[in-house]
Amino acid sequence: MNYQEIVDHIKPELDKVIHFLEREVQKIRTSRASPSLVEDIEVECFGQKFPLKQLASISVAGPRQLTIHPWDKSYIESIEKAVSHSHLGINPVVDKDTIRISFPQLSEEYRKDLSRVLSATQEEAKKTIRKWREEAWTKIQQEFREKKIREDDKFRGKDKLQELVDEYMKKVEEAGERKRKEIIEG
Repeated sequence: MNYQEIVDHIKPELDKVIHFLEREVQKIRTSRASPSLVEDIEVECFGQKFPLKQLASISVAGPRQLTIHPWDKSYIESIEKAVSHSHLGINPVVDKDTIRISFPQLSEEYRKDLSRVLSATQEEAKKTIRKWREEAWTKIQQEFREKKIREDDKFRGKDKLQELVDEYMKKVEEAGERKRKEIIEG
């Protein structure tokens, strides 16, 4: 295996890290309502737990309001209970076969908390990227020790690996900055 194959091998894993980060960042509430805030809330129904998105359609009714339309009326009570007990700290209002959720304006203190959560999420993504870099570098060094690649290729591999890692670290920063801007402007 040459150094380029080793570097290329971790690229899909780094893509997964970015995809996961973007999904997690979407779940951080800003003043704009988004279905991604509630779609993964676990709802207990018929003795099992389901993500909300499997039991209802979720739509944006206004800048700070979501509506949930359960596929079946019997889900309403379970959905209302799950949303009420979620980490979002919101109270859903049942209106016939629809559940309405209104998000309050963000306080300055809450914005700071969201910013801390965002930073922690970014740091986890960076840690995972560093783990993949270390794994690939170890593999390149192993290939060199086994004389499967030359010394100059080992250092080219290190440079290529660092370029790739830098590119993905930049993506982590950009995703964080976009969300931080949403939180502040909220």
